[in-house]
Amino acid sequence: MREILTLLKSGNKPSLLAAIVNAFLGIIKGIAFFFTGNVAMFAEMMHSLGDAANQFFVFIGSALAKKSPTAQFPNGFGRLINLVCLGAVLIVGILSYETVKEGWHHFLSPATESNGMFIALGVLAIGGVMELIVLHKAAKEVLHEVGAEDGGFASIPKSVKYLKRAKPATKLVWMEDLVATSGNVLAFSAILIAYFTGFYRLEGLVSMIIGFMMFYVVGRVFLDNARGVIGETDQEMLNHIAHLVMAEPNVKDIVRLEVIKEGEFLHVELEAEADPKLSLAYLDDVRDYLTHLILSQKGVTEVVILFDEDDGQVSWQHIDEKPTS
Repeated sequence: MREILTLLKSGNKPSLLAAIVNAFLGIIKGIAFFFTGNVAMFAEMMHSLGDAANQFFVFIGSALAKKSPTAQFPNGFGRLINLVCLGAVLIVGILSYETVKEGWHHFLSPATESNGMFIALGVLAIGGVMELIVLHKAAKEVLHEVGAEDGGFASIPKSVKYLKRAKPATKLVWMEDLVATSGNVLAFSAILIAYFTGFYRLEGLVSMIIGFMMFYVVGRVFLDNARGVIGETDQEMLNHIAHLVMAEPNVKDIVRLEVIKEGEFLHVELEAEADPKLSLAYLDDVRDYLTHLILSQKGVTEVVILFDEDDGQVSWQHIDEKPTS
Protein backbone atom coordinates (compact mmCIF):
# COMPACT_ATOMS: atom_id res chain seq x y z
CA MET A 1 0.00 0.00 0.00
CA ARG A 2 2.85 2.35 0.88
CA GLU A 3 4.50 1.65 -2.48
CA ILE A 4 1.27 2.53 -4.34
CA LEU A 5 0.91 5.81 -2.43
CA THR A 6 4.55 6.66 -3.20
CA LEU A 7 3.98 5.93 -6.89
CA LEU A 8 0.81 8.05 -6.96
CA LYS A 9 2.81 11.03 -5.69
CA SER A 10 4.96 10.77 -8.83
CA GLY A 11 1.96 10.57 -11.18
CA ASN A 12 1.38 13.13 -13.93
CA LYS A 13 0.08 16.23 -12.10
CA PRO A 14 -1.60 17.95 -15.09
CA SER A 15 -3.74 14.85 -15.72
CA LEU A 16 -4.88 14.74 -12.08
CA LEU A 17 -5.74 18.45 -12.13
CA ALA A 18 -7.57 18.02 -15.43
CA ALA A 19 -9.53 15.04 -14.06
CA ILE A 20 -10.73 17.01 -11.02
CA VAL A 21 -11.63 20.10 -13.07
CA ASN A 22 -13.48 18.10 -15.73
CA ALA A 23 -15.40 16.06 -13.14
CA PHE A 24 -16.63 19.30 -11.57
CA LEU A 25 -17.50 20.78 -14.96
CA GLY A 26 -19.26 17.59 -16.05
CA ILE A 27 -21.49 17.74 -12.98
CA ILE A 28 -22.48 21.41 -13.37
CA LYS A 29 -22.98 20.99 -17.13
CA GLY A 30 -25.20 17.98 -16.42
CA ILE A 31 -27.29 20.07 -14.03
CA ALA A 32 -27.49 22.84 -16.64
CA PHE A 33 -28.57 20.32 -19.31
CA PHE A 34 -31.27 18.98 -16.96
CA PHE A 35 -32.78 22.45 -16.56
CA THR A 36 -32.29 23.71 -20.12
CA GLY A 37 -32.43 20.60 -22.31
CA ASN A 38 -29.84 22.28 -24.53
CA VAL A 39 -28.11 19.75 -26.81
CA ALA A 40 -24.90 21.82 -27.00
CA MET A 41 -24.77 21.64 -23.21
CA PHE A 42 -25.33 17.87 -23.46
CA ALA A 43 -22.30 17.63 -25.79
CA GLU A 44 -20.16 19.59 -23.35
CA MET A 45 -21.37 17.48 -20.41
CA MET A 46 -20.38 14.26 -22.24
CA HIS A 47 -17.07 15.79 -23.23
CA SER A 48 -16.18 16.85 -19.68
CA LEU A 49 -17.22 13.54 -18.12
CA GLY A 50 -15.26 11.60 -20.74
CA ASP A 51 -12.17 13.74 -20.19
CA ALA A 52 -12.47 13.36 -16.41
CA ALA A 53 -12.63 9.57 -16.63
CA ASN A 54 -9.73 9.04 -18.99
CA GLN A 55 -7.51 11.70 -17.39
CA PHE A 56 -7.98 10.02 -14.02
CA PHE A 57 -6.97 6.66 -15.51
CA VAL A 58 -4.01 8.32 -17.24
CA PHE A 59 -2.88 9.74 -13.88
CA ILE A 60 -3.01 6.26 -12.35
CA GLY A 61 -1.20 4.77 -15.35
CA SER A 62 1.53 7.43 -15.32
CA ALA A 63 2.18 6.64 -11.65
CA LEU A 64 2.24 2.85 -12.02
CA ALA A 65 4.51 3.16 -15.08
CA LYS A 66 7.26 4.36 -12.72
CA LYS A 67 7.24 1.09 -10.78
CA SER A 68 10.71 -0.48 -10.65
CA PRO A 69 11.44 -3.59 -12.76
CA THR A 70 10.85 -6.96 -11.12
CA ALA A 71 12.13 -10.48 -11.78
CA GLN A 72 8.89 -11.24 -13.63
CA PHE A 73 8.95 -7.95 -15.58
CA PRO A 74 12.66 -7.14 -16.04
CA ASN A 75 12.01 -4.43 -18.65
CA GLY A 76 9.92 -2.42 -16.19
CA PHE A 77 6.45 -0.96 -16.57
CA GLY A 78 7.17 2.09 -18.73
CA ARG A 79 4.82 1.08 -21.55
CA LEU A 80 1.92 0.79 -19.10
CA ILE A 81 1.15 4.47 -19.68
CA ASN A 82 0.71 3.76 -23.39
CA LEU A 83 -1.72 0.92 -22.63
CA VAL A 84 -3.69 3.13 -20.23
CA CYS A 85 -3.90 5.93 -22.81
CA LEU A 86 -5.21 3.42 -25.37
CA GLY A 87 -7.90 2.35 -22.92
CA ALA A 88 -8.70 5.96 -22.06
CA VAL A 89 -9.36 6.97 -25.66
CA LEU A 90 -11.88 4.15 -26.01
CA ILE A 91 -14.01 5.94 -23.41
CA VAL A 92 -13.68 9.19 -25.34
CA GLY A 93 -14.54 7.36 -28.56
CA ILE A 94 -17.81 6.03 -27.13
CA LEU A 95 -18.79 9.44 -25.76
CA SER A 96 -17.82 11.05 -29.08
CA TYR A 97 -20.23 8.76 -30.89
CA GLU A 98 -23.05 9.57 -28.46
CA THR A 99 -22.34 13.29 -28.83
CA VAL A 100 -22.44 13.17 -32.63
CA LYS A 101 -25.60 11.02 -32.59
CA GLU A 102 -27.44 13.36 -30.21
CA GLY A 103 -26.32 16.37 -32.25
CA TRP A 104 -27.58 14.76 -35.47
CA HIS A 105 -30.99 14.06 -33.94
CA HIS A 106 -31.23 17.66 -32.77
CA PHE A 107 -30.16 18.93 -36.17
CA LEU A 108 -32.96 16.94 -37.84
CA SER A 109 -35.56 17.87 -35.21
CA PRO A 110 -34.43 21.12 -33.58
CA ALA A 111 -36.08 22.63 -30.54
CA THR A 112 -38.45 25.53 -31.16
CA GLU A 113 -36.89 27.61 -28.38
CA SER A 114 -33.87 27.73 -26.13
CA ASN A 115 -34.61 27.44 -22.40
CA GLY A 116 -32.37 28.69 -19.62
CA MET A 117 -29.99 30.52 -21.93
CA PHE A 118 -28.30 32.46 -19.16
CA ILE A 119 -27.76 29.31 -17.09
CA ALA A 120 -26.13 27.59 -20.05
CA LEU A 121 -23.99 30.59 -20.94
CA GLY A 122 -22.88 31.05 -17.34
CA VAL A 123 -21.83 27.41 -17.00
CA LEU A 124 -19.98 27.49 -20.33
CA ALA A 125 -18.17 30.69 -19.37
CA ILE A 126 -17.00 29.09 -16.11
CA GLY A 127 -16.01 25.96 -18.02
CA GLY A 128 -14.07 27.93 -20.62
CA VAL A 129 -12.02 29.77 -18.00
CA MET A 130 -11.25 26.60 -16.01
CA GLU A 131 -10.34 24.59 -19.12
CA LEU A 132 -8.05 27.40 -20.25
CA ILE A 133 -6.28 27.34 -16.88
CA VAL A 134 -5.72 23.57 -17.17
CA LEU A 135 -4.54 23.94 -20.77
CA HIS A 136 -2.05 26.61 -19.67
CA LYS A 137 -0.81 24.30 -16.91
CA ALA A 138 -0.40 21.43 -19.40
CA ALA A 139 1.44 23.75 -21.81
CA LYS A 140 3.88 24.78 -19.08
CA GLU A 141 4.43 21.10 -18.26
CA VAL A 142 5.21 20.38 -21.94
CA LEU A 143 7.86 23.13 -21.90
CA HIS A 144 9.29 21.81 -18.63
CA GLU A 145 9.51 18.23 -19.93
CA VAL A 146 11.49 19.22 -23.04
CA GLY A 147 13.73 21.66 -21.17
CA ALA A 148 12.37 24.79 -22.88
CA GLU A 149 11.96 28.13 -21.11
CA ASP A 150 8.63 28.94 -19.50
CA GLY A 151 6.62 31.01 -21.97
CA GLY A 152 4.48 32.74 -19.34
CA PHE A 153 1.20 33.85 -20.91
CA ALA A 154 2.51 32.62 -24.28
CA SER A 155 3.08 29.07 -23.00
CA ILE A 156 0.15 27.62 -24.96
CA PRO A 157 1.25 28.71 -28.46
CA LYS A 158 4.91 28.09 -27.60
CA SER A 159 4.19 24.52 -26.44
CA VAL A 160 2.77 23.56 -29.86
CA LYS A 161 6.33 23.38 -31.22
CA TYR A 162 7.41 20.89 -28.54
CA LEU A 163 4.22 18.85 -28.18
CA LYS A 164 5.58 15.85 -30.10
CA ARG A 165 8.39 15.43 -27.54
CA ALA A 166 6.13 15.65 -24.49
CA LYS A 167 5.28 12.67 -22.30
CA PRO A 168 2.20 10.67 -23.41
CA ALA A 169 0.08 11.71 -20.43
CA THR A 170 0.91 15.41 -20.76
CA LYS A 171 0.29 15.34 -24.51
CA LEU A 172 -3.13 13.73 -23.98
CA VAL A 173 -4.14 16.35 -21.39
CA TRP A 174 -2.93 19.17 -23.68
CA MET A 175 -4.91 17.91 -26.67
CA GLU A 176 -8.08 17.16 -24.72
CA ASP A 177 -8.14 20.53 -23.01
CA LEU A 178 -7.48 22.37 -26.25
CA VAL A 179 -10.54 20.65 -27.71
CA ALA A 180 -12.48 21.25 -24.47
CA THR A 181 -11.67 24.98 -24.48
CA SER A 182 -12.62 25.24 -28.16
CA GLY A 183 -15.82 23.27 -27.47
CA ASN A 184 -16.88 25.69 -24.75
CA VAL A 185 -16.39 28.63 -27.11
CA LEU A 186 -18.36 26.90 -29.90
CA ALA A 187 -21.21 25.89 -27.60
CA PHE A 188 -21.38 29.40 -26.09
CA SER A 189 -21.53 30.95 -29.57
CA ALA A 190 -24.14 28.45 -30.80
CA ILE A 191 -26.51 29.09 -27.91
CA LEU A 192 -26.16 32.85 -28.28
CA ILE A 193 -26.69 32.82 -32.07
CA ALA A 194 -29.62 30.40 -31.84
CA TYR A 195 -31.32 32.58 -29.24
CA PHE A 196 -31.16 35.76 -31.33
CA THR A 197 -31.70 34.23 -34.78
CA GLY A 198 -33.99 31.29 -34.04
CA PHE A 199 -31.62 28.98 -35.97
CA TYR A 200 -31.75 26.19 -33.39
CA ARG A 201 -30.28 23.63 -35.79
CA LEU A 202 -26.96 25.32 -35.07
CA GLU A 203 -26.88 23.80 -31.58
CA GLY A 204 -27.11 20.32 -33.09
CA LEU A 205 -24.46 21.19 -35.67
CA VAL A 206 -22.06 22.45 -32.99
CA SER A 207 -22.71 19.31 -30.94
CA MET A 208 -21.60 17.21 -33.93
CA ILE A 209 -18.53 19.40 -34.45
CA ILE A 210 -17.54 18.92 -30.79
CA GLY A 211 -18.03 15.16 -31.20
CA PHE A 212 -15.83 15.08 -34.31
CA MET A 213 -13.13 17.08 -32.52
CA MET A 214 -13.23 14.45 -29.80
CA PHE A 215 -12.85 11.76 -32.48
CA TYR A 216 -9.76 13.59 -33.76
CA VAL A 217 -8.16 13.42 -30.30
CA VAL A 218 -9.05 9.71 -30.16
CA GLY A 219 -7.29 9.08 -33.46
CA ARG A 220 -4.15 11.07 -32.61
CA VAL A 221 -3.74 9.63 -29.13
CA PHE A 222 -4.47 6.09 -30.34
CA LEU A 223 -1.79 6.24 -33.06
CA ASP A 224 0.82 7.82 -30.76
CA ASN A 225 0.33 5.25 -28.01
CA ALA A 226 -0.02 2.28 -30.35
CA ARG A 227 3.50 3.08 -31.55
CA GLY A 228 4.60 3.34 -27.93
CA VAL A 229 3.17 -0.09 -27.05
CA ILE A 230 4.93 -1.68 -30.02
CA GLY A 231 8.19 0.08 -29.21
CA GLU A 232 9.09 3.26 -31.12
CA THR A 233 12.57 4.64 -31.78
CA ASP A 234 13.32 8.13 -30.49
CA GLN A 235 15.22 9.29 -33.59
CA GLU A 236 16.30 12.64 -32.17
CA MET A 237 17.80 11.08 -29.05
CA LEU A 238 19.36 8.27 -31.13
CA ASN A 239 21.28 10.83 -33.20
CA HIS A 240 22.26 12.70 -30.06
CA ILE A 241 23.61 9.59 -28.30
CA ALA A 242 25.41 8.46 -31.48
CA HIS A 243 27.34 11.75 -31.49
CA LEU A 244 28.25 11.32 -27.82
CA VAL A 245 29.46 7.75 -28.38
CA MET A 246 31.48 8.54 -31.50
CA ALA A 247 33.13 11.42 -29.64
CA GLU A 248 34.73 8.85 -27.31
CA PRO A 249 38.29 8.27 -28.73
CA ASN A 250 38.25 4.56 -27.86
CA VAL A 251 35.11 3.88 -29.91
CA LYS A 252 36.01 3.17 -33.55
CA ASP A 253 32.53 2.44 -34.89
CA ILE A 254 28.92 1.75 -33.89
CA VAL A 255 27.59 -1.61 -35.00
CA ARG A 256 24.11 -1.17 -33.56
CA LEU A 257 22.35 1.53 -31.57
CA GLU A 258 18.74 1.39 -30.43
CA VAL A 259 16.92 4.05 -28.41
CA ILE A 260 13.45 2.71 -27.65
CA LYS A 261 10.68 4.63 -25.89
CA GLU A 262 9.36 2.79 -22.84
CA GLY A 263 6.41 5.03 -22.01
CA GLU A 264 7.99 8.16 -20.52
CA PHE A 265 11.47 6.61 -20.45
CA LEU A 266 14.18 5.59 -22.92
CA HIS A 267 15.95 2.23 -23.16
CA VAL A 268 19.34 2.31 -24.92
CA GLU A 269 21.20 -0.67 -26.39
CA LEU A 270 24.63 -0.08 -27.93
CA GLU A 271 27.06 -2.39 -29.70
CA ALA A 272 30.32 -0.63 -30.54
CA GLU A 273 33.70 -1.56 -31.97
CA ALA A 274 37.00 -0.80 -30.20
CA ASP A 275 40.70 -1.43 -30.73
CA PRO A 276 41.32 -5.18 -30.10
CA LYS A 277 44.60 -4.30 -28.35
CA LEU A 278 42.75 -2.67 -25.46
CA SER A 279 42.48 -4.78 -22.31
CA LEU A 280 39.16 -5.95 -20.92
CA ALA A 281 39.77 -3.90 -17.79
CA TYR A 282 40.30 -0.75 -19.85
CA LEU A 283 37.20 -1.43 -21.97
CA ASP A 284 35.24 -1.96 -18.79
CA ASP A 285 36.23 1.57 -17.70
CA VAL A 286 35.16 2.91 -21.12
CA ARG A 287 31.83 1.09 -20.74
CA ASP A 288 31.31 2.59 -17.29
CA TYR A 289 32.05 6.08 -18.61
CA LEU A 290 29.66 5.73 -21.57
CA THR A 291 26.96 4.21 -19.37
CA HIS A 292 27.17 7.13 -16.96
CA LEU A 293 27.20 9.63 -19.85
CA ILE A 294 24.17 8.13 -21.57
CA LEU A 295 22.22 7.74 -18.33
CA SER A 296 22.72 11.46 -17.70
CA GLN A 297 20.70 12.26 -20.85
CA LYS A 298 17.10 13.33 -20.33
CA GLY A 299 14.68 10.40 -20.06
CA VAL A 300 17.26 7.59 -20.29
CA THR A 301 16.79 5.02 -17.52
CA GLU A 302 18.48 1.87 -18.86
CA VAL A 303 21.66 1.32 -20.88
CA VAL A 304 23.17 -1.90 -22.24
CA ILE A 305 26.61 -1.67 -23.91
CA LEU A 306 28.53 -4.42 -25.72
CA PHE A 307 31.99 -4.18 -27.32
CA ASP A 308 33.41 -6.02 -30.31
CA GLU A 309 36.82 -5.75 -31.96
CA ASP A 310 37.26 -3.18 -34.71
CA ASP A 311 37.03 -4.65 -38.22
CA GLY A 312 38.61 -1.61 -39.84
CA GLN A 313 35.44 -0.56 -41.63
CA VAL A 314 33.05 2.26 -40.67
CA SER A 315 29.46 1.04 -40.84
CA TRP A 316 27.57 3.69 -38.84
CA GLN A 317 26.01 6.21 -41.21
CA HIS A 318 22.94 7.31 -39.26
CA ILE A 319 24.18 10.52 -37.67
CA ASP A 320 22.43 13.44 -39.34
CA GLU A 321 22.33 16.18 -36.74
CA LYS A 322 24.45 17.64 -33.99
CA PRO A 323 23.77 16.72 -30.38
CA THR A 324 21.24 18.88 -28.59
CA SER A 325 22.33 20.92 -25.60
